[in-house]
Amino acid sequence: MSAKKEDYLYLSSLLRARENRMLSREKAERMLDAPSFEDCAKLLTDSGYEDMSQMNIKQIEDALSQRRSALFRELEGLVPDTAALDLFRMKYDYHNLKVLIKSETMEQDDSALLSDSGRIPRDTVVKCFREDRLRDLPGTIGAAAEEAKNLLSRSANPQLSDFLLDKAYFAELQETAEALDSDFARGYVELLADATNLRSAVRILRMGKDIGYLREALVPGGSISEERLITGIAGEGIATVFAGTQLAKAAQLGADAVSGGMLTSFELACDNALNAYLADAKRASFGEECVLAYIAGQESELTAVRMILTGRLAGVSPDTIRERLRDLYE
Repeated sequence: MSAKKEDYLYLSSLLRARENRMLSREKAERMLDAPSFEDCAKLLTDSGYEDMSQMNIKQIEDALSQRRSALFRELEGLVPDTAALDLFRMKYDYHNLKVLIKSETMEQDDSALLSDSGRIPRDTVVKCFREDRLRDLPGTIGAAAEEAKNLLSRSANPQLSDFLLDKAYFAELQETAEALDSDFARGYVELLADATNLRSAVRILRMGKDIGYLREALVPGGSISEERLITGIAGEGIATVFAGTQLAKAAQLGADAVSGGMLTSFELACDNALNAYLADAKRASFGEECVLAYIAGQESELTAVRMILTGRLAGVSPDTIRERLRDLYE
């Protein structure tokens, strides 16, 4: 039986208190306007980050990954239903499998790209992969990984293998949202699937690939069915398919991108649509939506921090970084 909203009362209160220390747009702007990278990084210590002012890019990446893993470990002991946490952890399990499968095919060591943030310990995934025991992994992920590995060995096309794992990932996201029995979680997964399919459609159309290739890339779980999306692309166009949805603005920018426009604004609009959905959780005093929104907000914050710090360290202009920043959870 899934947890009741009242079971989230303590954790919701705890996370609401922590939201005051999260990265705001105002603080992000101060980081961008700081006179040096060192000054920029030191501003983060007020938000509970370690001092990264003397770190290189790899050290920054490692520090942010460790921060995410620490958050997940802490919440695992506090959340009434771990399905709420699994909605965010599982993507790192699938990421790890993609890395391992591609590494073996390319005969290279990409172990530095593996994540500790998944549900399944990284060493367990590596051990099952190397011992050809992928089906020993829990749930449906093992069977999907084995199928993806075999597909890659037959086709030598890593993108087809990725598509298969993406379909399995979104199917599992749906199952997890149902297990959580949360309308907010269902809505989030649905919007995430729609955004993923919109992105795939725009990229594949820009590449000049056919509808068959797009069909391979589409994931389940969205509010717009695979057939509706494909029919719409062949007919009235992407913008019309998504008209009246939370992705309407992104779809219009996507249609422009297909015709040769910039992808940056389109990608930004997709992410901001998801952030706008999560912002509705602010209206709830307590419940699973408070926890889901906080975790998603932390993920967005880590992405923004990485973009700002690595950009400043690499000498990217503040204006260029600013153009790429997504909306923050505030």
